[in-house]
Amino acid sequence: MDDKKKDKKTFRKREVVVLLIITCLCSIVLGVVIGGITGLAAKFNVNLRDSYHVATDKNLKSFVRNYKYIVNNYYEDINKEKLIDNAISGMMKSLDDPYSVYMDENESNSFNISLDGEYKGIGIQIAKDEEKQAMLVMYVFKDSPADKAGLKAGDYIIKLNNKEIKDKSVTEFSNSILKSDKKEFTLTIIRDEEQKDIKVSKNNVVIDSVISEIYERNDKKIGYLYISIFANNTPIQFQKKLKELENKKIDGLIIDVRDNTGGHLTSVEAMLESMLTKNQITYQLKIGKRQIKFYGKAKKNKDYKIVLLGNNNSASASEILISSLMDNLNCKFVGEKTYGKGTVQELVTLSNNEQYKITTKKWLTPKGKWINDTKGIKPTDEIKLDKKYIETHKDEDDNQLNKALDIISK
Repeated sequence: MDDKKKDKKTFRKREVVVLLIITCLCSIVLGVVIGGITGLAAKFNVNLRDSYHVATDKNLKSFVRNYKYIVNNYYEDINKEKLIDNAISGMMKSLDDPYSVYMDENESNSFNISLDGEYKGIGIQIAKDEEKQAMLVMYVFKDSPADKAGLKAGDYIIKLNNKEIKDKSVTEFSNSILKSDKKEFTLTIIRDEEQKDIKVSKNNVVIDSVISEIYERNDKKIGYLYISIFANNTPIQFQKKLKELENKKIDGLIIDVRDNTGGHLTSVEAMLESMLTKNQITYQLKIGKRQIKFYGKAKKNKDYKIVLLGNNNSASASEILISSLMDNLNCKFVGEKTYGKGTVQELVTLSNNEQYKITTKKWLTPKGKWINDTKGIKPTDEIKLDKKYIETHKDEDDNQLNKALDIISK
């Protein structure tokens, strides 16, 4: 197995790691997100005017009346934008839905970059090392500006443009680069107890969300695809990696979505469309009383066995993928019961570029099941991950992976 995959597996298990471009996530589960309010309305033929009764809604009139009273009568100056932001945040909290949330600027940037799959930056994953009062480089994206400049995992960043960063948080350090008009930065690092300066430019960075590998067992070639998130560019990466594996004449395929908490609905939809035929339902959406079925677009199904890997952190879009391939192709699912998130969120952008997510519909499996809350999806082969693997990250200790390999090779 290549070093990149080993690094990626290690990263998945370390909660302290933070992407340079991701300062925080607004919820544990990214969930399934689709479009913005206008695009969503067009896709599902929703009349937005029917959703907003500005002229007749008594509650809305009451809100406007009190907003005006507060603005006009409060004894000090008021930040109107902040007042509205907090009002929207309060509305989200009152829904008592962990997936309907208001996001400030940092959270919005983090969320969008995660789902876009690319950003303009230097291309490293970092964590704050409080003891050394430095930023520890956990991972360097291949072909990124940081990679080309020679930055390596394990380096400690102690200065940015000759200024100490010991008092900076990960968010503050990130913003010093992301929000800067400068295109080039000098990072002072410590590597093997030696201090050196590295010049790095800010440029477009593509985040790899799909990693591939080939295993050989019992004279069979078995392809492996790990999907970390369903970002905008994940379907392209998925198709490319899968084609490369198929060109090498694989006898079977393992799709690993362990610890994948979701992403774009359109991404998992595109991936399923390429694997299922027009007569096979990929998933269903329930909007009010309406139920809409979505179908595949492939000319034929894959002619090799597919086994799925998932766990308690596999949620939302991951669950759509698992349930769809289980229902349609009778795929085996190895691991632990999935998270259980059967709702879809809509992303709304405000005039100040901050955003909120709101749950607007349910998604159902091809057979019409709603797996929300504690239900989740039960594996056909339930196996708890060996603690030894959590310590070593070696394939031979990954009992879930080895069970999947056995199912295909035997």
